[in-house]
Amino acid sequence: MAFALPVWLAVQDELLGRDQRDWATPSCFDAFDDAALFQMFHLTRPCIAFITDLVRIRTKTVPADKPDTTVDAAVMVALNYYAHGVLSPAILQRVGASDAECGAMLRAVSAAVSDMSSQFISFPATADDRAKLASKVEKLCGIPDVLGAMAPAHFMIRASPYEKSAFRSFVNTLGYTSVASQVVCDPDGNILSVDTCCVGSTYAQDMWESSLIGREIERDVHGPYWIVGGTGYHLSKHVLTPVSDPASDIEVRFNKAHAKIHNVVWRTLGTMRRRFRCLMQLGFAREDLLKKQSNIIKTCCVLHNIAKKFSVPPPPVVGKIEPPFPAKQLSAPTQSNPEAMKARQKLIEDNREAVLRVLESLSCNSAEDGV
Repeated sequence: MAFALPVWLAVQDELLGRDQRDWATPSCFDAFDDAALFQMFHLTRPCIAFITDLVRIRTKTVPADKPDTTVDAAVMVALNYYAHGVLSPAILQRVGASDAECGAMLRAVSAAVSDMSSQFISFPATADDRAKLASKVEKLCGIPDVLGAMAPAHFMIRASPYEKSAFRSFVNTLGYTSVASQVVCDPDGNILSVDTCCVGSTYAQDMWESSLIGREIERDVHGPYWIVGGTGYHLSKHVLTPVSDPASDIEVRFNKAHAKIHNVVWRTLGTMRRRFRCLMQLGFAREDLLKKQSNIIKTCCVLHNIAKKFSVPPPPVVGKIEPPFPAKQLSAPTQSNPEAMKARQKLIEDNREAVLRVLESLSCNSAEDGV
């Protein structure tokens, strides 16, 4: 879940068990000033030091392909790759490693960080934490009892023009080849859940039903709360979708409030792509590479949450912001859940005034800002 920074620092001490010698050890990152450091890695010095310490303790139990490589050099290679999708010549020269050795460093760091995902990506653990999170969502959009929003995040991969039929399963609804991971965010853009990636043609509903968090939520493990999802998901006891054909003003307002929280996912994914340009192109369309691609996606999600805790600003916008992705629809119409439809309608009716107040407030703020 989204821990406060003092809690994270306590977690750091517990995870690392470090002594004073760790603080005094020179780092290869010391050669960069703060501006160059951010340009190379899209992170700040304290954030990088935190990440390096985490990898250092973790790699005591993770075999390294090149034992004489220092941990901070491996982290430097990995963070530079995550930030740009390629290794900068200055980094290659500094670490003095071959392409194969850099690849081994990247795999080791990605495995180490992704293995720690449960410590940095999780749903609120207590009833009080869940209530506080739901209160934040309600303040944002006027809809109560919502913990966060989810969407299938698609990441482009390459496919050979001579083997398109073999990679048909990777083609998504926008017509390009991708892998996809279901991501759940809180209203502040912290990632609460990320799934192992699958081929780009996978239905959003299938992602939800096969995910651990989906099974937990549908079994009431996390309490009587909703997760906001788009039209690719089925309305259920715990998945709150928009009204497909709004027939009244209050249903139109509800859909606007729904979009307000659901758009957090797309802004979060856009920020991640700005900070971690490697997500713009994740390699080749081969099912035997899904584990490697999953590790990189999960690693970037962990680093995203860490960067937010250290208040690291995202780099400038390059290209388009992540658009809402048209989820793949099931070919056969599904039977609507009548109990879920009644629950959603009751939610709409009971909270019409709260939703209206939030939407009016947003309209006033936009007018004052000259929007």
